[in-house]
Amino acid sequence: MDLRTMHIGQKIKKLRELKNLTQTHLAQELGVTQSAYSKIELGESEVTFTKLEKISEVLGMKPEEVISFNESMVFNVMNNPNGGNVFGDINNSISDTERKLYQDQIEMLKTEVAHLKELLAKVLK
Repeated sequence: MDLRTMHIGQKIKKLRELKNLTQTHLAQELGVTQSAYSKIELGESEVTFTKLEKISEVLGMKPEEVISFNESMVFNVMNNPNGGNVFGDINNSISDTERKLYQDQIEMLKTEVAHLKELLAKVLK
């Protein structure tokens, strides 16, 4: 599938993952079962504007930010032969909200790595 033509469910899934939220959490917030929520992400259930508003609220975003989310920017950066600062090459191509999500995810992963290193050090003593 062409990443530029992701359906809304795929965008919601990627944003949920970037926010480190579970399907169960989103389902509870929406007042539906996890199975019903899963159908939204799979594109098997219609995403009405009302649903999109509620999902966006839970994600801490505006509906138009969810709609315009472009996951292909992540792949473009990952495949960049120049490496360097992840946001250096795409700084002007992503919204402030997307940038914040990526930065939050990076910080969370750094914290997790530090914690795992501490645990490993204790085990190896």
